[in-house]
Amino acid sequence: MKALILAGGFGTRLRPISCTRPKLLFPIANKPILDLTLRRLAESGVTEVILAVSFMADALERAFGKSKHRIRLHYSRDSLPDSSSAALGTGGAIKQAENLLRTEECFFALNGDILSEANYLKILQHHREKGRMATIALQRVEDPSRYGVVKLSKEGLIEEFVEKPTKDAPSNLVNAGIYVFNSEIFEYIQPGKACSIEREVFPKISKERKLLGHEISSLWIDVGKPVDYIKANRIWIARQVEASRFPLKGTDVEKNASIQQPVCIDENVGIGKNSEIGPNVSIGRGCLIGADVRIQGSIIFPSVEIRDQTTITGTIIGEGVKIGEKVTIGKGCLIGDRVTIRDGVRLVNNVKVCPYREVSSNASRGQCVI
Repeated sequence: MKALILAGGFGTRLRPISCTRPKLLFPIANKPILDLTLRRLAESGVTEVILAVSFMADALERAFGKSKHRIRLHYSRDSLPDSSSAALGTGGAIKQAENLLRTEECFFALNGDILSEANYLKILQHHREKGRMATIALQRVEDPSRYGVVKLSKEGLIEEFVEKPTKDAPSNLVNAGIYVFNSEIFEYIQPGKACSIEREVFPKISKERKLLGHEISSLWIDVGKPVDYIKANRIWIARQVEASRFPLKGTDVEKNASIQQPVCIDENVGIGKNSEIGPNVSIGRGCLIGADVRIQGSIIFPSVEIRDQTTITGTIIGEGVKIGEKVTIGKGCLIGDRVTIRDGVRLVNNVKVCPYREVSSNASRGQCVI
């Protein structure tokens, strides 16, 4: 069985963290999102994966190479320039990989920025039993306006498909970004042109009664927004701690420091005295945390240095950041890679700091330091 993972997005909502890495390399519990997806596909019997790549494709290829979890990896590059407003899109990326996928009776296709525990084998079984051209995994959500929303018939066919409705959504069942396609799908996409499969292909095959829906009820989070990325990390580390998968390997925790689970701490991390880490925190490899530091509900990328008496809450801190003493970084802030934050600085309320910048004064209320 083969699968295509759509991995070419720019990650605009996660900037400035995504300025220096593709979304699929963002860590969840210190493992890249792509690693978690590949592991689950391997458990479902997938043996080959095609990564439809564009933005920072070389970084993905360096990180994962030719195989992972016994899955053979191929890289299908967007044939249009990264800067083009007419990038291939979801449908064009599927068509681009046709030569690698057409040999299969059917194949999986997945949005790369989804964290899910969906049962791929059940979706595949449903697809084969019903004998239609395409199956979309569906998830119920409270706010369907961010997604492609569907209306199902009694037979489980998708009767209506509305991409990101502004009002009057036909249901709260949304496209979960997990598909099974027969090779016939390629006939609906023109080669070498931009195509949104959600807006251009799904409505057509829905009218032809060839589009199935399959509702899933497992963990499913779109990690495209910072708040959802932090939520996904929180849920995932809680599940893994319960399974005793994250001992503190090679971590030096000084006397009177407090670790409040759930947390995920990677190797070679130092934590100073009287510091309080957690709950809902992940800390990447090689981080150094001083004394009397407070970190809650945050994601700390590798090789970050945090000095004494600093407080970090609800924040994403990029790789190689240096944070001085008595700094406060509050909810919703995004700190890009290799930033330096001087002593006593206060950053709160969704401040963004672009990579490689030095911050020596306070900022708040959505300011962007560039």
